[in-house]
Amino acid sequence: MAMAGRMRSIIPQFNQLLKSESQAQRSALTRALLCPTTANSEISRNYATSSKKSEAKVKVPLVLFGGTGNYASALYLAAVKANSLDKAEKELVDFAEALKRSATFSQFISDPTVHKDTKVKVISDVCADAKFSEIMKNFLAVLAENGRLKYVDGIAKKFQELTMAHRGEVKAIVSTVIPLPAEEEKELKETLQYIIGEGKKVKLEQKIDPSILGGIVVEFGEKVFDMSIKTRAKQMERFLREPVNFNSL
Repeated sequence: MAMAGRMRSIIPQFNQLLKSESQAQRSALTRALLCPTTANSEISRNYATSSKKSEAKVKVPLVLFGGTGNYASALYLAAVKANSLDKAEKELVDFAEALKRSATFSQFISDPTVHKDTKVKVISDVCADAKFSEIMKNFLAVLAENGRLKYVDGIAKKFQELTMAHRGEVKAIVSTVIPLPAEEEKELKETLQYIIGEGKKVKLEQKIDPSILGGIVVEFGEKVFDMSIKTRAKQMERFLREPVNFNSL
């Protein structure tokens, strides 16, 4: 319970910092996640001041907007400073997946009648059992305190966008009716890698979508390569419905 109390003590400052885009305030928030027991005095000293040069070196690789983007960015900064980005990503994704698998836990998280102190205590216990890092314990406690745990899946996805950008990865979503054979997946990945060139790495994600009827759809950055039977059928249907101009024959 003492741990939960220390985590709750940084909530007001955390909320103020999430509303700001300034580097100084984000740096203070990072320190709050890294060291919650000393966060209050440190934040009060640094809230309106410039950050140290060493802290200014850490920046989010993407500008994210909205509440989920702010939370993900704050966690990213703290995790990078603690040299635990991969661990934070795994823990956050694991927690989000656990919520999806457990209807009871998900209902508890979303229940507005459950007092926030109770949620913070439960989250603290869950994190302890899962042996989560201090940063993740503090972060999830903040979400519980603010009633934002129900958005953890969205936050996790935003956080993964940041970690992928940090590693120079570009996500490609491949939709097919059945899983791609390993050899075809390898060839597709090599083709996409050739398109983006050196310096970045393709991360392929397969998605099963029976609605496309067959073929393949590749979402790559802002591009969509649609070679599905469904789309071809629609194109053929439009073609057949067009009136025939016999003068052009």
